[in-house]
Amino acid sequence: MTKPKVIFFGNGELATAVYGAIKDQVELVFWAKKKEDLETVRELMNGSEQKIYGILASFGVLIKKDVLELFEPEGILNIHPSFLPDLRGPSPIETAILRGDTEFGVSVMKLVVKMDAGPIYYQEKLSFNKFTQKAEIYDALGRAGGKWLTDNLTNLPEPTIQDESLATYSQKLDTSMATLRPLEQTAEEMMDQVRAFAGFPKTRVEVFGMDCIIISAHLSNEPEAIKGYSDLSIKGKDGLYLVIDTLQPAGRKVMDAKSFVNGYGKA
Repeated sequence: MTKPKVIFFGNGELATAVYGAIKDQVELVFWAKKKEDLETVRELMNGSEQKIYGILASFGVLIKKDVLELFEPEGILNIHPSFLPDLRGPSPIETAILRGDTEFGVSVMKLVVKMDAGPIYYQEKLSFNKFTQKAEIYDALGRAGGKWLTDNLTNLPEPTIQDESLATYSQKLDTSMATLRPLEQTAEEMMDQVRAFAGFPKTRVEVFGMDCIIISAHLSNEPEAIKGYSDLSIKGKDGLYLVIDTLQPAGRKVMDAKSFVNGYGKA
């Protein structure tokens, strides 16, 4: 059986997961990873007499109408990690984690010029526990969307128009969000921030006068001391504690809490 030919658009965690799910079921013609690759896409599509499908996952580049039209009638198929029209935009998984979600969606939609507003071919929801790491959520959603797409690529259903009145939007992440705010956040909200900001923009806090990135942590009903130091237990506004397990002082390597206290603890 001949595999469908595909031009893949994407970069980052979601793209890696999606490609892992589709790679054995399709023939990859080209992988576009940056804006300059769109010219190669134009050349390939205009020069081909065979059907080529477009699949996109977290490309991060605006694709103009002239390129979209090359893939009609089904268009470029965008795998977006939310249950659209909820959480359109650049950081749906991170924003869902920050708001405390344990159920995450993935949508396969037709890419249009307006951000994440195209008609939907397929949607699915997956459940995770409260402490599932972001990378695992990215991988599971990407693979779920990719598997459905390759199972249905040559026989797509009629897409469903999104209800614009239900649209919500995820936020663009930047380093100004990175610092913990214990007086404003509960311990669970701080834990959600650590999970959501893993990789970028990362979660920061000052310990022993040092700017540190929190790599991993857990929740506790009481402060947990290491060699008499409880500085790595951060009290939230709810009275519970975020306890740092591993961290990275600015300009230094990642270390566990005990090694950090041994190296930098002070009276």
